[in-house]
Amino acid sequence: MKADLIATRQAILECQTSALAVAENCLDVAKSAACQHVFLQLSEADLRNTAAQTAGKKHPLAGLAVSVKDLFDVQGQITTAGSQVLQNQAPAAEDATAIARLRAAGAGLIGRTNMVEFAFSGVGINPHHGTPAAWDALADSPAGQSKAAHVPGGSSSGAAVSVATGAAFIGLGSDTGGSIRIPAAFNGIVGFKNTARRVPTQGALPLSTTLDTVCAMTRSVRDAILAHEILSQRAVPKAYKPLSQYRLAVATQLMLDGLDPTVARAFERSLKQLRDAGAQIEEIALTPLLEMGPMMGTGGFSPAESYAWHHKLLAQSGELYDPRVAQRIQRGAQMGAHEYIQLQAERPRWIRRMEQQLQRFDAVLSPTTPITAPTITALAPGQERDAEFFRVNALLLRNPSAVNTLDGCAISLPCHAPGELPVGLMAWHAAMHDDTLLQLALLLEPVLQTH
Repeated sequence: MKADLIATRQAILECQTSALAVAENCLDVAKSAACQHVFLQLSEADLRNTAAQTAGKKHPLAGLAVSVKDLFDVQGQITTAGSQVLQNQAPAAEDATAIARLRAAGAGLIGRTNMVEFAFSGVGINPHHGTPAAWDALADSPAGQSKAAHVPGGSSSGAAVSVATGAAFIGLGSDTGGSIRIPAAFNGIVGFKNTARRVPTQGALPLSTTLDTVCAMTRSVRDAILAHEILSQRAVPKAYKPLSQYRLAVATQLMLDGLDPTVARAFERSLKQLRDAGAQIEEIALTPLLEMGPMMGTGGFSPAESYAWHHKLLAQSGELYDPRVAQRIQRGAQMGAHEYIQLQAERPRWIRRMEQQLQRFDAVLSPTTPITAPTITALAPGQERDAEFFRVNALLLRNPSAVNTLDGCAISLPCHAPGELPVGLMAWHAAMHDDTLLQLALLLEPVLQTH
C-alpha cells in the first residue's frame, strides 16, 4: 500500500518532499496504464496551483490530490455522472458542498473519476468510457495467478482505483447501496460510509434522495477520519479503550450466505485474529435482516426516486443510456404511489426493530461482499451476459445495502492475505454511531493487516 495522506503531509512539513513533487508523482500515476479509464478529466493545472499555494501553510490536506467522482458539481465543469446524455449540459455554477469543504481544507483536485452511469450498479462497468480494472489485477496478483482484469466495484469505480494506485489520497464518492464500500473492498483500501445526514448532498446528482450518502475512500483509517472530519465539519473524538472493551457481533442471518471460498477463508481468519487480540465477538441471528427482502419487494427507493429524476430524459434520449442502468431506473415506473408511501412508513419500523437487537453491541462484523471481484470480461456489456450481471450485482449490494436501509454507518477494511484477491471486512451499526466505528476501526486495522 502506498503512503497515506497523513504520512505524506508530515513528510512535506518536515521538508522531506514538497506538495508540488507529490502532485507531479500523482499526475504521472494518473496518466499511466494503471489508471486506464479511471479519469474522465484531469485537472493538472489546478492540482499544481493548489500544491504551490499551500507551500508553508498548515492546511489539513496540504495541497494533496483528491479525486472527484463525476457525480459532484465543480464550478466550471460539466457533471455527467458517467453518462453521455448529460455531456452537453451547462457547466456547474458553483461547487458542491463537499467540494467546497475539501477546497477549504487545502485539497488539490486532480480530476473527475469514471463511475457507473448515474451510480446505479455495484459492479463498476461503464460502456461509454470503459471500465477501470481493480488494482489487484494490475499490480498485486501473485506469480502464476491469472492477470485477468477484475471489475473495480461500483458505483465509485474510478475513485477507488485512483486511491489504490496512488493517483489520489482521497477518492470522493457516494454510497447509496454500497458504492463506496464495494469498490474499497475490491481494491484493498478503506471505504467509510457515514450516517447520511452527516454530510450535505447539495451539488451531487441524486440516485435516491432517501439513501444517498456523500463519503470517501482512503488508504488508511486515520485518513478516513480526517476526510470525514472535513466533509462533516465535525471532530471525531479520540478513544482510549482497548479492543477487548468493544462489544462486537457477527450477524449469521443473510450476511454469511453464499460466501465464496476466498471471502469465507479471509473472514474466518479475521475473526480468529481479532479474538486472539482480545476482541469479544458474539454470533447473533439478527432476524430483521430477513425482512428486508420482502419489504423491498416492490423495488425499493432507488428505482422509484431515480425514475422521478430521469423519466423526461429517458423519454427524450433513452437510447443514450446504458441499457442495464435504464432497465433498473424504469422499474421505478411500475411502483405505485401507495407502495412507495407504504415503504416510507415501514422503513422506520424496521429500523427500530434492528436498533433494538443492536443496542447491546458497538458494531457488527460482516464480509463487505460475499464474493471477490469477477473479471470484467465475464460481465462486459452484452445481452448474453445480462442475467449473470444482474445476479452478481444483487449479490454485491446485498450486505452493504442493508446498512443504507438502516440509515446506518459502516467502514470496509481490507482483510485479505498476500496472494488472495482483495476482501473487505465491514464493521457497521445504526445511525450516528460513526465515531464509535471509526475509533474501533483504528484498532481493527493493524490486527487485520497481520498476516
